Amino acid sequence: MKLRTRVLAVSTALLLSGTALSACAGTADNSSSGNGDSGGDVTLALVAYSTPQAAYEQLIAAFQKTDAGKKVKFTQSYGASGDQSRAVASGLKADVVAFSLEPDITRLVNAKLVDASWNSDQHKGMITDSVAVIGTRKGNPKNLKTWDDLAKPGVQVLTPNPFTSGGAKWNILAGYGAKSNKGKDAAAGASYLDALFKNVPVQDNSGRASLQTFTSGKGDAFISYENEALFAQKNGQAVDYTVPDDTILIENPIAVTSNSAHPAEAKAFVDYLHTPEAQKIWAEHGYRPVVKDAGGRTFPNPSGLFTIADLGGWSKVNKELFDPGQSVMASIEQKLGISTSAAPSPAASK
Repeated sequence: MKLRTRVLAVSTALLLSGTALSACAGTADNSSSGNGDSGGDVTLALVAYSTPQAAYEQLIAAFQKTDAGKKVKFTQSYGASGDQSRAVASGLKADVVAFSLEPDITRLVNAKLVDASWNSDQHKGMITDSVAVIGTRKGNPKNLKTWDDLAKPGVQVLTPNPFTSGGAKWNILAGYGAKSNKGKDAAAGASYLDALFKNVPVQDNSGRASLQTFTSGKGDAFISYENEALFAQKNGQAVDYTVPDDTILIENPIAVTSNSAHPAEAKAFVDYLHTPEAQKIWAEHGYRPVVKDAGGRTFPNPSGLFTIADLGGWSKVNKELFDPGQSVMASIEQKLGISTSAAPSPAASK
């Protein structure tokens, strides 16, 4: 099974170039034996969405230097958020799950694999925040700064498939919320998405794969997390980005699985990720800390920032925008000949 495939070492540069493996799924193992637990050590399986891989590798190393983490080893699996959630629901071993959006945790709650109280802490189950941004080529040669700019004729925009990628849903909700007055004018929002997706030449299955496609030379702009644009810049990619005045607050959840063989160690890891030390590392990787005064990078505050709650919550937007059978995005994708199943075939370039 592809999601279980082990890779020995994938550098950040290879991840960006796309010459290594697809960001659809990858597994790393930093345990010394790679097989089970020995000598009092325990091994935790982290299953996460694709974009924070570099951050998690640094955070795991930092955790292992603490008293709570010195005997904890990890296996790591990264891929599109929806795909990862479905894989865990189908039996992929996980002690800690970290996804792009809350419904991918909710799927595991419904499957009795995550306790229903997972989001009862002071952070409501979230580990990082971000915002949706518009990324461009260095110097922004086409002067693409607003949601309207992305729907202009002749502009190619990259964003992943929303039926596999949690990041794609955030991207869509950012533009939809901005153009629909936070959902108050649903018809205007749907009309905007229809125009936008006519300009999307390819829909990858994850945010990281979409960034790879852009940095390989495809497209004039990409919609993504702020941290993805910062990641690209940090790794020498010639990209700029704009934070629109009206954009959405991206909230990324984390949880310990209810069937974890090592729940105490898994909880200790999640607790560590919320410490000021760890949250500062998150900030260094471009994520907005959920812990106040964690330090690190300073982030801009968009004047029209809104949340998923402002749009009516996940149940409402999933039904109206992302239901694979009948919804705004299902209709748009069907017109484009794009699958709305959980495992779409790659979209052909226009």
